[in-house]
Amino acid sequence: MEALLQVNNLHVSFNTYAGKVQAVRGVNLYLKQGETLAIVGESGSGKSVTSKTIMKLLPNNSARIEEGEILFEGKDLVKFSEKEMQSVRGSEISMIFQDPMTALNPTMTIGDQIVESLIIHEQMGKKEARQRALDLLNLVGIPNADARIKQYPHQFSGGMRQRVVIAIALACNPKVLIADEPTTALDVTIQAQILDLMKDIQKKMGTSIIIITHDLGVVANIADRVAVMYAGKIIETGTVEEVFYTPKHPYTWGLLGSMPNMETKEELVAIPGTPPDLINPPKGDPFAERNEFALKIDYLREPPMFKLSETHFAATWLLHGKAPKIGRPEKINKKKLTVTKPAEVIPKADTIKQEALLEIKNLKKYFNIGKNEILKAVDDISFSIYKGETLGLVGESGCGKSTTGRTLMRLYDATDGEVLFENEPVHGRKNASSLKQFNRKVQMIFQDPYASLNPRKTVADIIAEGIDIHGLAKTRQERRQRVYDLLETVGLSKDHANRYPHEFSGGQRQRIGIARALAVEPEFIIADEPISALDVSIQAQVVNLMKKLQKERGLTYLFIAHDLSMIKHISDRVGVMYLGNMVELASSDDLYNEPLHPYTQALLSAVPVPDPDREKTRERIILQGDLPSPSNPPSGCRFRTRCPYAMENCATTVPVLKEAKPDHWVACHLL
Repeated sequence: MEALLQVNNLHVSFNTYAGKVQAVRGVNLYLKQGETLAIVGESGSGKSVTSKTIMKLLPNNSARIEEGEILFEGKDLVKFSEKEMQSVRGSEISMIFQDPMTALNPTMTIGDQIVESLIIHEQMGKKEARQRALDLLNLVGIPNADARIKQYPHQFSGGMRQRVVIAIALACNPKVLIADEPTTALDVTIQAQILDLMKDIQKKMGTSIIIITHDLGVVANIADRVAVMYAGKIIETGTVEEVFYTPKHPYTWGLLGSMPNMETKEELVAIPGTPPDLINPPKGDPFAERNEFALKIDYLREPPMFKLSETHFAATWLLHGKAPKIGRPEKINKKKLTVTKPAEVIPKADTIKQEALLEIKNLKKYFNIGKNEILKAVDDISFSIYKGETLGLVGESGCGKSTTGRTLMRLYDATDGEVLFENEPVHGRKNASSLKQFNRKVQMIFQDPYASLNPRKTVADIIAEGIDIHGLAKTRQERRQRVYDLLETVGLSKDHANRYPHEFSGGQRQRIGIARALAVEPEFIIADEPISALDVSIQAQVVNLMKKLQKERGLTYLFIAHDLSMIKHISDRVGVMYLGNMVELASSDDLYNEPLHPYTQALLSAVPVPDPDREKTRERIILQGDLPSPSNPPSGCRFRTRCPYAMENCATTVPVLKEAKPDHWVACHLL
């Protein structure tokens, strides 16, 4: 079958104050009718620039297509004028952007935004366009479309906004749909809905899809073929089975190895270092500096694309006839993941008598949001965190995970209930001395490594702030040495001490945040989504570092995240929250092997697994609807409005957390 879209030798550069960035360097790819191509790689690899170049959405003042052609149905889009492109965009090739809130106009109803596209591209009358808009909203699964067509973007949840963006993208029946990280900002349950929706639409309309993502589980779920990008180039491409089961490029090995496996707790295989600077790209293979299998020629000459099959190609000198035979490292050579249910877990002798470091009793945190409306972010939860363990806290956005962490840290005052740290109450009146002592023992790593570091301070001053407050260094020399030691502990060098945050990558900034938290020698660290802003390869580095530090320093962690596979990897026990309540609490193995609450079962079934065969065959429990408002939660069991097993008493009686089996606690009327 002839390609619907073909990109040949595409080179794109950006003029910046620092010099010319060669963002895309000789990309070749094709897309056939009705297929899904996934483009994967770290931030800065050129994925989004390639897709925006196809749509010709690059800024005219700084971006330039240096050479190459983009053939769509045989016509070269590179030669199209802006006016000619306007007839292609939306009607022939459409795009779904990463952030649905910024992709929608907040001043227009969603109906008007869909109608506008139909009137411009399809020359429809207003009445006909309105009916088509209603049909589209029904197609993408928006309930009560008649009423919701008149509403504004802010009146929709994140998942519903993304459905609206998809409806707008599909308005003119495009032949190609480009989805740029369409599920990154969404919860795993909503992500599963959107992926199912995209596959369903493709089946009905025969649309060809290019999906850009860093989540290899999503790729395994939806893609037919995969292109792996690195430093502006495609370094491996093939069918999804070829790339996942017989990858040939060391970078692809690294990406697959850095994904946590829900079945084991093997150490993640982190890719060392960071991608090269594309203002001055390296001479040979751009991955050579980070490649433990690099040959001498990798530093001198760029490898060509070696053909492995009619569909599988990879650019690495390891495939040359004279190269040493190096296979994919055994540690990540998982042809297929097999799920085996372990026998009943017998607790180890040393874990039977655990000492609680933190005890949470009937904790409530309410916010007054005006008009006599109370938002019940955390509503009566109780649990303990034991010394030296990692407790994972999971749930959808808005379930109260981060509010719980911040209340334990005293960043928020508790509305009611009790938090005991080492048997001492955390809230209530505290003198300056005991408060200072508490702040030294409990530290926090924040979600956003960009916003949590002071841009005006050097790294040395950021890390040493706690050392200064608590008087942990007697001399300037001792202070400096402590900073150097901390930088070394988190995998940075002392040369980094006098730099500023903007001079570091996201992963390096998160390491600085960890060093700052460690500076005062805490006992307990609350990590609030510490890896969600990072690439999968950098996530592996940070998680491996946290596990290593825990072993060396006996740290206790509360690890808050929405990535359930990473929570399984790092946690000893896991708590599942829903709408301010704790609905299940158990050891991570117990919870993942035999989830008892219907919500936990749905969450786990929605997690995409980086294994194409399993992704295409396993059953999912797709939750219907969105999370209800925490300011007006359902009566009785809060999950009942989305629960497939809801009974009469679920509407009237609040289920309490009870021990369903040894050390496995569940709040559900079914048990």
